[in-house]
Formats: sequence, C-alpha cells, structure tokens
Amino acid sequence: MRQLLSELSVQTKGEGFTNITAAINALIAQSKMRQGICQIFVKHTSCSLTVNENADPRVLRDLTTYLRALVPQEGVRPISGEGGLQRYAHDDEGPDDMPAHIRTALTTTSLGLSFDRGRLVLGTWQAVYLWEHRAHAHQRQLSLHLIGE
Repeated sequence: MRQLLSELSVQTKGEGFTNITAAINALIAQSKMRQGICQIFVKHTSCSLTVNENADPRVLRDLTTYLRALVPQEGVRPISGEGGLQRYAHDDEGPDDMPAHIRTALTTTSLGLSFDRGRLVLGTWQAVYLWEHRAHAHQRQLSLHLIGE
C-alpha cells in the first residue's frame, strides 16, 4: 500500500463549473498507482466540489440557477414570507462573498472517489467539477490524497 499527498491548482473563470477530471486522472497516472482511493479537498470557503453530468451543459446551468434561487445574492427573506429583505452582514470581500460561503456550506468541500487501472471510477456521464461560487476568477488550491497500490 502506498500514499501520495499532492496539490492541484485550478484557475476558475468566475461563478460556474470547472471540470477537473482530466487533471485528477493525470495525477493518478503520474503516481503509477493502479487501484485505490483518491480523497480530494478544496482549501477554500467559497467554492465546492461535485460529481455531476458531463454531457449536457444545461444540467450545470440549472444547478447554478437553483443555487442562486436558494441563496440570493442580495440577502435573505424570511421563509414565512413575512418581513423584508435582510442583507448579509459579512461583505468584507464584496457582495458575492457571503452568498458564496452559504453555497459552500450547502454543498461539499471534499470527495472520496475510487480509482482503478490508473483512472477515476466514474459513470459514463459523470465528471468531477470545482464549483466556483464567487463572481470573479480565482486560483483555487486542492489537496489530493491517493492511497493505493
């Protein structure tokens, strides 16, 4: 059994999805491990990770639309519908900062995925995405921990 702890840097274009499947598979191939587990952790509080559809881009657009509706940019209204808009108190890095933190809290910052024959084990229409919740481009750092043989 072997282990490898590695870093992956990902440039995002702003809010939306960046497919990181090929980069992860390249790291697995470089490790020369054939089979094992890949633990992926994004080291930020305003983006997340997801495994999702890689064939129809409408799926990713619909996910973005849903999360925007669930966590509005301008603030939050009471679920009861009674009362007015309450703006987010935390806006140190801009108006998209707090909504990004909430979106990250509702999604996930780590994934554990199997790999076999030097590649991630994914379904035909699946890919691994870094989901940027901020409006502007960011350089994101991910930690990848491979355990295998």
